[in-house]
Amino acid sequence: MIDAHFHIWRLARADYGWLTPALAPIYRDVAFDDWRAVSRPCGFRAGIVVQAAPTEAETAFLLEQADAAPDVLGVVGWVDMLAADAPRRIEMLARRPKLKGLRPMLQDIADPDWILQPGVQPALHAMAAAGLVFDALVKPVHLPRILALAMRHPDLRIVIDHGAKPDIAAGQWDDWAEGLRRLAGDTSAFCKLSGLWNEAGPGASGQALRRHAGFVLECFGPARTLWGSDWPVLELAGGYAEWFGLAQALVPPEAREQVFGATARVAYGL
Repeated sequence: MIDAHFHIWRLARADYGWLTPALAPIYRDVAFDDWRAVSRPCGFRAGIVVQAAPTEAETAFLLEQADAAPDVLGVVGWVDMLAADAPRRIEMLARRPKLKGLRPMLQDIADPDWILQPGVQPALHAMAAAGLVFDALVKPVHLPRILALAMRHPDLRIVIDHGAKPDIAAGQWDDWAEGLRRLAGDTSAFCKLSGLWNEAGPGASGQALRRHAGFVLECFGPARTLWGSDWPVLELAGGYAEWFGLAQALVPPEAREQVFGATARVAYGL
């Protein structure tokens, strides 16, 4: 099985602008061994580590760490997509075997149309040419934009992170569900069954996200749905084993091999 979305970080690197002492449960250094301590008891022996800071320095840090970790199958990093030499930077990064994708932190960018601006398009073309995945860290407002992006770049593999982060606590459904359904039906994008517990609100039980998690699986099917823990951010909502157990209960037995491993291999070319 493959955990398709987890993080590590080292606070002294000081480029995680969002990670402050206010997030006390996760305000600590986390390393691959810490991830192994929670994932291996659940049966996971491999994973994909995802950037948590919008810097190329962190991408270099993750690649250095992953090169020494055989069970880390891939890295989703970050690059300045607006840089004049972004295509060259992407080409150079893609030479690192463990770099599997790149992720602009779209949820933190005020303009939801940012990803569609002309200055970003050369970087997206370079990603497609290099076979890199575009990880879409988005909210429901971005889904029509990601649909437009997919139409512009049919050769770019897209993975939606965290089911597009619907506001489960506020009962958000219609716009999210419509956007997700259109993306699933009109493109070849994949979607991560991850991160949803954090959208259910403080103290929410795992049961609060069953409807949304089930809809992700309904839309994309097991061949395009991949499970991720979003650990250690997950710890703001619940535990690794709890989230894995809930997801197992949602996924039919005949689909578990795909959702918990095989789909990640297809999506990231592992």
